[in-house]
Amino acid sequence: MDFRQLTNKYGSPLYVYDFEHFKNQFNSLKDAFRGKKSLIAYAVKSNSNLSVIQQFGELGAGADCVSIGEVKRALKAGVKNYNIIFSGVGKRDDELEEALRLGILFINIESEAEMKRVEVIAQQLDVEARISVRVNPNIDPQTHPYISTGLHENKFGVDIESAKRIYIYAKQSAHLNPVGIHFHIGSQLTQLSPIKEASEKIANLVRHLKVLDINIKFFDVGGGVGIQYSDETTIEPYDYAQAILSTLSGLDVTIVMEPGRFLTANGGYFVSSVLYEKQNDGDKRFLIVDGAMNDLLRPSLYSAYHKIEYVTDANQSETSKGDIVGPICESGDFLGKDRDIPKDIQHGDLVVVHSAGAYGFVMASNYNTRGRVAEVAIENGESRIIREREDFSKVIELEEKFLK
Repeated sequence: MDFRQLTNKYGSPLYVYDFEHFKNQFNSLKDAFRGKKSLIAYAVKSNSNLSVIQQFGELGAGADCVSIGEVKRALKAGVKNYNIIFSGVGKRDDELEEALRLGILFINIESEAEMKRVEVIAQQLDVEARISVRVNPNIDPQTHPYISTGLHENKFGVDIESAKRIYIYAKQSAHLNPVGIHFHIGSQLTQLSPIKEASEKIANLVRHLKVLDINIKFFDVGGGVGIQYSDETTIEPYDYAQAILSTLSGLDVTIVMEPGRFLTANGGYFVSSVLYEKQNDGDKRFLIVDGAMNDLLRPSLYSAYHKIEYVTDANQSETSKGDIVGPICESGDFLGKDRDIPKDIQHGDLVVVHSAGAYGFVMASNYNTRGRVAEVAIENGESRIIREREDFSKVIELEEKFLK
């Protein structure tokens, strides 16, 4: 990929997405479940660009959404309403009402209190609300604590006994239709055993519910399959599929998956230009670039490691350690720490951060009144803009009219 040509054409900093990678990842997962009833519901929160959602929709994907805004993004991008799932802990009444009016596949319920609100709103609208219950299997996903979601100490879902009560109540309600069950134990999962263990627990719950004449149609295994940022050992789609399928003996369900990072992360790059460098006390080296934590937050928020490469004429075998930092007025503003940096790197050379296709642009902000960067897609060997760079007027447009 010619990053120099891309920045010459679209400017810097810049997000670049390889749509061919996205397609290959999607098809690898789809093929792993071939012959089984399944739905890949793309996790919109991982990369919510309309063109990205549209591409997955054209491949047959649904959408897993965690706000009504994401639901409307998915619809705008062409995803069918009957393939859209609405998840998330804190759904407002107006969001629930709109989701019910839109006739989406189902709403993932996170608590008994939320179920009661859905019932009230469905009654007011005189509709039947299709629901799924997010069950917390209390299994350690062995991942970063900030992206762990399947333990009782996490805010997500309900325990198994609470789930049973919710399903029994919903079965008896005139305005609730419990069609699905859902679990999601965390993100960036690199070991198969927690996924299989969670699936076994939830499958047994489905069997118990069947005895109570509650027939679950959708078995939603969530997302979270990890990718390689550095030297992680990752899960193969075939092994992932077999682990889940092995737990579903005797059950006639549609398997729903909610991948995000797995589909997009390693097809995305964050490209930034070198401004200059400095040294403190003669030994601490800082390479200052025009990209910052407001553009790519993961290194600062999670201390996340991203592979970094350089586009430079400098001899890359001659390096020294240094931090790659941005212009934001925070000590936590960095893209990489203690990295090998070419000694003779120059102003205008490029720093390319890999694995930036998920939880990159979507977490960007206008902190320090910095406009969010452009997003570019590479498809069939050609580049095209899929989101324009924000200029100053765009950043202030919702405030300017209120000036005295």
